[in-house]
Amino acid sequence: MTTSETNQTSETGETGEVSVPFRAGQGGYASFRIPAVVATGTGQLLAFCEGRVGSRDDFGNIDIVLKRSTDGGLTWGPLQVAAKNGDALAGNPAPVVLDTGRVLLVHVRNAALATEDAIRRGKVSATDGRRVWVQHSDDEGLTWSNPKEITGQVKKAAWRWYATTPGHALQLSTGRVVVPANHSLPPAGQDNGTEGKYNGGHCLLSDDRGENWRIGYVDDNTDGYINVNETTAAELADGRVYFNTRNDSPAPGTRADAYSRDGGQTLLKPFRPQAGLTAPVVEASVLQLRDPDVLLFSGPADPGFRALMTIRASTDGGTTWRPAHTVDGLPAAYSDLVRVDDDTVGLLYETGDFGAYETITFRRVPVTDLT
Repeated sequence: MTTSETNQTSETGETGEVSVPFRAGQGGYASFRIPAVVATGTGQLLAFCEGRVGSRDDFGNIDIVLKRSTDGGLTWGPLQVAAKNGDALAGNPAPVVLDTGRVLLVHVRNAALATEDAIRRGKVSATDGRRVWVQHSDDEGLTWSNPKEITGQVKKAAWRWYATTPGHALQLSTGRVVVPANHSLPPAGQDNGTEGKYNGGHCLLSDDRGENWRIGYVDDNTDGYINVNETTAAELADGRVYFNTRNDSPAPGTRADAYSRDGGQTLLKPFRPQAGLTAPVVEASVLQLRDPDVLLFSGPADPGFRALMTIRASTDGGTTWRPAHTVDGLPAAYSDLVRVDDDTVGLLYETGDFGAYETITFRRVPVTDLT
């Protein structure tokens, strides 16, 4: 791997400092997708994503890869493989840095040829279908433990499709670990299971720092109005957990949200439309800033296309939103947010000049631009 591939430098422009940790076609991977980023206790940034060996497809030979930055995302070290499932799939990285300094990495695995369509149709065995694993690092991502399967603790037998987050998970002020997730239900009648109305949401909970897990809230309905899909979460200043989800069904807009007062065990109300966040159908990220007290949301702002990456801000816990920082008008898709330091928020996102999946780019945004 050349120096230019392992130590990308930043460029400074009107929209902030930018670096490119992952570029399609480099490091032995045809494509990189599904970004997630966390900051360690010493301030290192760990940027995760899926390294897709053969193509951009959501199935096949896929590893979870990692790059580290020791200078706040200005430059990045060499590519590492954090989780590998032979020639099959390890994906949907959901990392979280615990109060002990340990980095947990929750993720899913399935057989290489098990497509989402086949899984949702019930044509894939339980062994080859989506299964849930966790591993950890006690040296800030340099080395990783052997993975441990937790499928039996966090996936109901009837569920077919299953995905963690994408993006970072979180540890609450109580110590509880919360990992947003989604699943699909078996169909009824003449349906085949691929219909959006069979999407459902839930979260994984651990009260012993990842040793044992259980299912928290479950939000299922088949009314075709709001059907929870890829979900992100943040702990608000008052202790509530805010969940924001992608909605593929015809509710007003494409986003929905919900709140929990018991750390994700239950929801105060089922997910409801959040029409204040204009977006295409896509994953997004939320991040609660403590000083100042502002909730951030990142995602494309074009209503019909994956483009126009924008950070939006809320000062009322997600009830209302305003645009805070528009990156540019280019194609853009999945993203994740991280607090880099007192003065800076980091945005790790999929983007490119002519397509959203050319790079995974990191952008440093001054907190003053967001507040």
